[in-house]
Amino acid sequence: MTSSSLSLLTLIPLPPTPDSSRNITLRRSVYFPVNKWRCSASSGQQPPPKHRQSKNPESVDKGIDPVGFLSKHGITDKGFALYLRERYKSLKDLKDEILKRHIDFRDMASGYELLGMHRNVQHRVDFMEWAPGARYCAIIGDFNDWSPTENCAREGHYGHDDYGYWFVILEDKLRDGEEPDELYFQQYNYVDDYDKGDSGVTADEVFQKANDEYWEPGEDRFVKSRFEIIAKLYEQIFGPSGPQTEEELEEMQNAEIDFKTWKEQNKDDPFSHLHVMDSGKEYDIFNVVNDPVSRAKFRAKKPPIAYWFETRKGRKAWLKKYAPAIPHGSKYRVYFNTPNGPLERIPAWATYVNPEADGNQGYAIHWEPPPENAYKWKHNTPKVPKSLRIYEAHIGISGSEPKIASFNEFTEKVLPYVKEAGYNAVQLIGVVEHKDYFTVGYRVTNMFAVSSRYGTPEDFKRLVDAAHGLGLLVFMDIVHSYSAADEMVGLSLFDGSNDCYFHTGKRGQHKFWGTRMFKYEDLDVLHYLLSNLNWWVVEYHVDGFNFHSLASMMYTHNGFASFTGDMEEFYNQYVDRSAILYLILANEILHTLHPNIITIAEDATLYPGLCESTSQGGLGFDYFVNPRASEMWLWFLENVQDSSWSMSKIVDTLVGISRRSDKMLLYAENHNQSISGERSFAEILYGQTLEQSPVMNDSLLRGCSLHKMIRLLTYSIGGRAYLNFMGNEYGHPKRVEFPMSSNGFSFSLANRDWDLLAKEGIHQNLLSFDKDMMDLEKSERVISRWLPNIHHVNDTNMVISFLRGPFLFIFNFHPTSSYEKYSVGVEEAGEYQVILNTDEIKYSGQGSIGPDQYFRKTMSRRVDGMRNCVEVPLPSRSAQVYKLTRILRV
Repeated sequence: MTSSSLSLLTLIPLPPTPDSSRNITLRRSVYFPVNKWRCSASSGQQPPPKHRQSKNPESVDKGIDPVGFLSKHGITDKGFALYLRERYKSLKDLKDEILKRHIDFRDMASGYELLGMHRNVQHRVDFMEWAPGARYCAIIGDFNDWSPTENCAREGHYGHDDYGYWFVILEDKLRDGEEPDELYFQQYNYVDDYDKGDSGVTADEVFQKANDEYWEPGEDRFVKSRFEIIAKLYEQIFGPSGPQTEEELEEMQNAEIDFKTWKEQNKDDPFSHLHVMDSGKEYDIFNVVNDPVSRAKFRAKKPPIAYWFETRKGRKAWLKKYAPAIPHGSKYRVYFNTPNGPLERIPAWATYVNPEADGNQGYAIHWEPPPENAYKWKHNTPKVPKSLRIYEAHIGISGSEPKIASFNEFTEKVLPYVKEAGYNAVQLIGVVEHKDYFTVGYRVTNMFAVSSRYGTPEDFKRLVDAAHGLGLLVFMDIVHSYSAADEMVGLSLFDGSNDCYFHTGKRGQHKFWGTRMFKYEDLDVLHYLLSNLNWWVVEYHVDGFNFHSLASMMYTHNGFASFTGDMEEFYNQYVDRSAILYLILANEILHTLHPNIITIAEDATLYPGLCESTSQGGLGFDYFVNPRASEMWLWFLENVQDSSWSMSKIVDTLVGISRRSDKMLLYAENHNQSISGERSFAEILYGQTLEQSPVMNDSLLRGCSLHKMIRLLTYSIGGRAYLNFMGNEYGHPKRVEFPMSSNGFSFSLANRDWDLLAKEGIHQNLLSFDKDMMDLEKSERVISRWLPNIHHVNDTNMVISFLRGPFLFIFNFHPTSSYEKYSVGVEEAGEYQVILNTDEIKYSGQGSIGPDQYFRKTMSRRVDGMRNCVEVPLPSRSAQVYKLTRILRV
């Protein structure tokens, strides 16, 4: 019977701490007795290699077709098919490279568990940062008087590795009069006031208890007497009266001579032939023959981790003995010494940042609130709906006053309004930290931090939790297509080298926006970006992402090129394959770790396969945005007379995309007017008329009619997702303009005038219509159950009609012509009833159709390729939704 000591990496789940609830990995030595184990030898046999067995390539690729979606959509371009196959090979190579450095893809996307600032269970704070171009790294802050030498990476404390990851330990300070911990690896529970270690039991007593209870009789023989085997082996070699000191130990002769002498002396021993010299034969140390019973007992034996936890003490014991090395709320930066001199940077993984600091250099804020102040989640994530009604919002402009609104104000005032308005998701823009407010949050500087101008991380958690409590999903605009070029706050020249996170030269600069372009082929950059996505889901429970401006990253020309529709434009030399591989990885990892996550692709070029499965050659998004709809409506409103609007152009723009129209997200207008300086639709339609004369006139009637029709058509003719920007649903009369030098940094247009809804009139009526429009899906499931069947588009009459299951939608955009009996085809014979009419007086319409005209019976006449038709009254600039209420069987 022998004994072996195994050093195990034990994953120990700990109670959630204020900074995270991640698992802590500790290295421990546990002694196990080994019984009836021996090694068998076979001549000339090589030991098997100690690496992971490779899987059968056929089994790995089972169910994967890199060009699978092409035939589905009738795409026959051979060059694009070849490109997809090559891209799939590159994806496999990339995954192999990732698995050489990470245990699995969850580890690849969980860098936030190690990098940045983290409270360690052993009364210290650990800091890790990636800065391959730096020569020296330290943490400076108000807690150490901004000293670059007090808290630095140094020998014996890991320093940095070959990949450029720096590691700094900030030891908690022992308070005056306190003695160091009896146990060197003493752990503390920072959440609960008391833990098992506070019971007064000493570490020795706990270990004695472990030895007494953990080992079965006889198993701890060699644990208690570790030198017994060595003593017996010594006695076998030298005999019972062997030398006891080095002086008594004679000089050892050649081992072969000693063996021959011993064999000659023991030639009469019948078992002496069993003792042989090593003949050079290789022993198979991996082929272990053992007793099945002992092996089963060995495998069933769990490490005595529970006993180790009995030494852990609570928060009060920690605060009594130690002062935190870096207190909650401390300001800090990371200090680098580089070939170009010293640098101070905000850590790339910082979770709370003040980027402006009253004109001075920004700083990170250590966020480790005490348990009583840490937010505690109350609500579960709502079930993912079959269709999305997204309310897009910006926290800062969500208030009525000319100032920056807060998370808490949004939670208290806007979220209940969004719920009442009938939406089932809220999409937040500008939440991630950015230095310049006028950029609306699209020049991100600190990707792991919520914007401090709106509140604290706990405030944002409260917002998300409150939204979930109301049944609302929470999406974020995520900007991984580029980054701010700011060096003092952002990632540009982070460690003094230009190729840390970004490409060098022209490729590292956006051609028009002055932002930096990520180096997606770098594993450490992928580690950063993938971890960032996972961080927002794990830490803040967000339900999805809108990937902003994908064209900027997928093409080296940043999407600023003329697209003719030729398939070659999607695989020529200007396509950044590394960026596309990143998007595929992001979708695969997100949907694997969080099956209910929703990802939305915002790509103006509508790259083929955006919403196709990655196993079939797609990019794996759940929805894609069709931005052409908003551009088309804006062009018509500003440049085309009402009587010249083309119905065919409208329909082709809204639904002319044949690829996965069910996955299409449409909006009439979103936040773009706040970036490009364009006017909102309401400002175009009403101008100053509404403010000067709230009494209904021809101009206001036109504006209200088109406002409702544009939204109803955009909402109902597309796929299963619709988006509206905050305030546009009730015709907010003014555009959005963020404070900047050109307007004297005024906040007058950087807010929403919610007081308009308190007055009876057009704004109240437009909101009432928007609610009833949302109710089409809430009560009738019009959008989620059926896709549109567009069967009537008449440019002369300016009429559009289509069916969604038993619902008939009909639009008359003609500015002057009304139709008393307009015939449109329907498939089912029966009786149709109006359930939504844009011309009703309660919606600021004229009420041209009386209640007695709301029921229409079909006629057996083939129209629009349908077996039946229905004649409906159709006033100018109006739209109606009919429901088949009774079916007539012929």
